[in-house]
Amino acid sequence: MAEEISKNGLGSSSKSRSFWSALRWIPTSTDHIIAAEKRLLSIIKTGYVQEHVNIGSGPPGSKVRWFRSSSDEPRFINTVTFDSKPDSPTLVMVHGYAASQGFFFRNFDALASRFRIIAVDQLGWGGSSRPDFTCRSTEETEAWFIDSFEEWRKAKNLSNFILLGHSFGGYVASKYALKHPEHVQHLILVGPAGFSSESDAKSEFITKFRATWKGAVLNHLWESNFTPQKLVRGLGPWGPNMVRKYTSARFGTHSTGQTLTEEESSLLTDYVYHTLAAKASGELCLKYIFAFGAFARMPLLHSAPEWKVPTTFIYGYQDWMNYQGAQEARKQMKVPCEIIRVPQAGHFVFIDNPSGFHSAVFYACRRFLSPDPDNESLPEGLSSA
Repeated sequence: MAEEISKNGLGSSSKSRSFWSALRWIPTSTDHIIAAEKRLLSIIKTGYVQEHVNIGSGPPGSKVRWFRSSSDEPRFINTVTFDSKPDSPTLVMVHGYAASQGFFFRNFDALASRFRIIAVDQLGWGGSSRPDFTCRSTEETEAWFIDSFEEWRKAKNLSNFILLGHSFGGYVASKYALKHPEHVQHLILVGPAGFSSESDAKSEFITKFRATWKGAVLNHLWESNFTPQKLVRGLGPWGPNMVRKYTSARFGTHSTGQTLTEEESSLLTDYVYHTLAAKASGELCLKYIFAFGAFARMPLLHSAPEWKVPTTFIYGYQDWMNYQGAQEARKQMKVPCEIIRVPQAGHFVFIDNPSGFHSAVFYACRRFLSPDPDNESLPEGLSSA
């Protein structure tokens, strides 16, 4: 089922929604998420289709539902597909932790000029279904995301696509490409999580900090699966103000690159609040995938020799994710691999420096876009690690 979105179709009942929202302790709902998404994407010039792609109630052949849920009802993945030129290569975009596909709002127009862009909300996030999350191991948690994405791929009848993942989405994209390399033409990992482990030398600081009382408290909260979203929900009607302070600081006052306009900041704040405050689901993966300090429990570095898909890493110069993990992985990979760094950008490189990010993506995909890819040079301003 696909639903066309138009800028004139944002709904005429916003005043009514605002009235009823004011009466709720947590003023959000699934309808609010989709409405906020439409408002945010209304600033995009490229036409698009939004659809809820049915992925069934669980992996084929499995006795569990998504995942151990008591419900047999079908689940869906919220998907947006942007208008493109005929025969454009397909680029599938996967968001990171505590985010959703709308975070790429500054990139859709530019990327859609060269690609068929499809962006998804992972299961349990954004406008996708939010089943009860009852996974109890790293393996089961990975299966939640990898298998749901594969069911989405089958429902969309996709193959031979470029897969881009940011942060935790980069971790999921990597694990998916390891399991289903036949479908992925090229892998683009943007500030990916999961390339470091607690055995790394740089974890020494975290080990020492965890021995302090503050570290012990934070580690306990981590292992108890206390997420940032729980704090937003706990604040109830004050939650939107907390999110507003975050977006204004991270993408405004303390931005490492191009700050958001007033309109962008307002629309992104509204969108982020509703995606964070909705029912807890996919967010509860955190402690099963990462130990305190964001160290992967099953590091991707250990899988580097098994890599089967050509890969490009993209990092902002000020990204807190360390590109040295990618350098170590590259040494063990048997497929083409390059690492691109983008100036004036942090972890959200695609928001901080959109033009630099777009240049990096176009260069990474030059063999799909250029008639003479071997003679393409790294765009000015970018650097290779």
